[in-house]
Amino acid sequence: MAVVESVLARVPEPLRSVLIKHRELLKFAVVGGTTFLVDNGVWYLLKLTVLDTKPTTAKAIAIIVATIVSYVLNREWSFRTRGGRERSHEAALFFLISGVAVGVNLIPLLASRYVFDLERPHVSLFVQESADFIAGSVIGMLLAMMFRWWGLRKWVFPDELGRRHRGDDELATHR
Repeated sequence: MAVVESVLARVPEPLRSVLIKHRELLKFAVVGGTTFLVDNGVWYLLKLTVLDTKPTTAKAIAIIVATIVSYVLNREWSFRTRGGRERSHEAALFFLISGVAVGVNLIPLLASRYVFDLERPHVSLFVQESADFIAGSVIGMLLAMMFRWWGLRKWVFPDELGRRHRGDDELATHR
């Protein structure tokens, strides 16, 4: 039994029906949670060590690392019944969409630091770090996640290609 099915088996009705209906979104959210941990782990590792004076650069590097992890997990798990493009074309579209999402993700952090001056010496270290986390890891990531969900389903892993290239029989076995 797959991980998602074993988790869903423990969820009470009617919530189980809703989750089954939106299984792809649930998988996307699990991948998002995983990449959230990767993103923040790399960001804070860089930000608190070698890039302590460049938090935006550290965040951009962390997002890129998390994006690579995201491609592999989304391609092989979340959207495995979709797509059907040549792998290099699919990867190029994925990284294009994700590149735009990096920009979307960085906007709140840039605004926090350089528009609202929520950085030392204007504010305490605690306020700076709290503002960085809220702007970069909550607001920015949520905005980027919504953009990625829309872009990945529309352009990278469109359902029409999955149905045409893999057939309805394979799709039926994954539902």
